[in-house]
Amino acid sequence: MDWSVVTRFLEAVGAWLLNSGIKIALVLTAMMISIRAASLLSQRLLTRLEQRSDDPELHKKVATLESVVQYLISTVIVAVGATIVLRELGIDIRPVLAAAGVVGVAVGFGAQNLVRDLIAGFLILLEDEVRVGDVVEIAGKSGDVERVDLHMITLRDDSGNVHYIRNGQIDTVTNKTKDFSFSLFEIRVAYHESVDEVLKVLAEIDTAMRTDAALAQYMLEPIEIFGLDQVTNAALVITARTKTPPGKQWAVGREFNRRLKQRFDELGIEMAFPHMTLYTGEGSRQ
Repeated sequence: MDWSVVTRFLEAVGAWLLNSGIKIALVLTAMMISIRAASLLSQRLLTRLEQRSDDPELHKKVATLESVVQYLISTVIVAVGATIVLRELGIDIRPVLAAAGVVGVAVGFGAQNLVRDLIAGFLILLEDEVRVGDVVEIAGKSGDVERVDLHMITLRDDSGNVHYIRNGQIDTVTNKTKDFSFSLFEIRVAYHESVDEVLKVLAEIDTAMRTDAALAQYMLEPIEIFGLDQVTNAALVITARTKTPPGKQWAVGREFNRRLKQRFDELGIEMAFPHMTLYTGEGSRQ
């Protein structure tokens, strides 16, 4: 064995480790530190922005942007670090970039769904359609938004089931907690009841709820009574609605219905319910 060759090889390896090897190690260390520092900094800035306001809509936006910002920062840092490492390894990045472009085109044809998801996700974030904490209906699924990123939206429904919906599949978004909400009431009373009396009861309950300290913050405006909406063969249908903060329409509606039932019982107002008439027919004549 020619030990001179081995010696020269070890010397070359040692020189490379002392030169480029240390630089690569420093770059990788700097990448990890930078990713961690950027994540903490962005999280702290967003948290401070959130603490400056009591607006729940701002809180939703901050929670939504937090994961997206961290993902973008990490991607940029990794890309820059990889470029430096390749250069230290003596690899000309220009052919690599050219090859990456060709491969990217080839992969693009096979990953059209992924590209469509990313573009759709960017537009959803840009237009502020969905935020973490919203209650939405997307692609036939309803639930609370737990996560929003450039690839998919994660929902959890009332039963605890988690739905993962790719952004490229989203055609229509129904956001039930955007800016404000309405609690809609459809009251059915018996045909013989006085409509005016029922309307008076609705107004009284609304006034009582808006003067209740525990409920006043959830009643943004006086109740909007539309009046007698339908006259059917089984009931008089009276409709109304109350404007509430986002997501509070269900709690307000439940409390309103509880008080409505209690008040109807006190006044003896009969709520409509289905009736059935049985006709047994007549016996045959002999």
